[in-house]
Amino acid sequence: MMSRRNFLATTTAAAGAVTVLPFAARAAGDAGDVFSTPAGDITVYPVTHASFVMTTPVGVIYVDPVGDPAMYADKPAAELILITHEHGDHVNVDTLTALTGAATVLVTNPGAHAKLTPELQAKATVIANGESSSFNGLGIDAIPAYNITPERLNFHPMGRDNSYVLGFDGFRVYVSGDTEDIPEMRALTNIDLAFVCMNLPFTMDVAAAASAVAEFKPTYVYPYHYRGRDGGTQDPAEFAALVGASAEVKFGPWYG
Repeated sequence: MMSRRNFLATTTAAAGAVTVLPFAARAAGDAGDVFSTPAGDITVYPVTHASFVMTTPVGVIYVDPVGDPAMYADKPAAELILITHEHGDHVNVDTLTALTGAATVLVTNPGAHAKLTPELQAKATVIANGESSSFNGLGIDAIPAYNITPERLNFHPMGRDNSYVLGFDGFRVYVSGDTEDIPEMRALTNIDLAFVCMNLPFTMDVAAAASAVAEFKPTYVYPYHYRGRDGGTQDPAEFAALVGASAEVKFGPWYG
């Protein structure tokens, strides 16, 4: 199997020259970024704050969808919805009800599951830290997400909330949810695409987020969930400067 960093689409001209196409490119005519993988393209569509949509070889995945359902009207219907935890900027029952179709599957942590209607709960699989699920052959691992700074422990206590690692064929995606730069994040390996939060007082600052990324070295990383409270908004451009060559930073229109 090709290396995760070296998987490139190539075409050979008649004269024998090889043209190398980009591993990731901006999709024409929309706000999506296309990532080529051994199994097919994954396209990422940022929506808002912690919410995004991915079209993938195994189906259409929504992550922490909140807000007006109209924001998702131009996206394909959700086949899998991932929910990291129960805070209102990550789970909204009205939004989920509008976006969940007859065949949609939800995967959620226990706390968010408790907030769902009985109809949504019937479609949901609950996994806690260290547990796994699957969808159409996609492995879904629940990784811990929590605060470690004493004055922030009440926001995301250890053992409650999930990050997710998604194991596509030859391509691994990490979704942080709300967390600080915990040992479990720093110990990640072979991550091709990461979504890393950074806002205060709820998660971590730009320096901590960049330090963690420099340690686990994803191929690509989106800074997201970066608006905070009382001056706690973090600067994605500063994040990119701090990350440097450790990963390629991708920017999305999370806030319009």
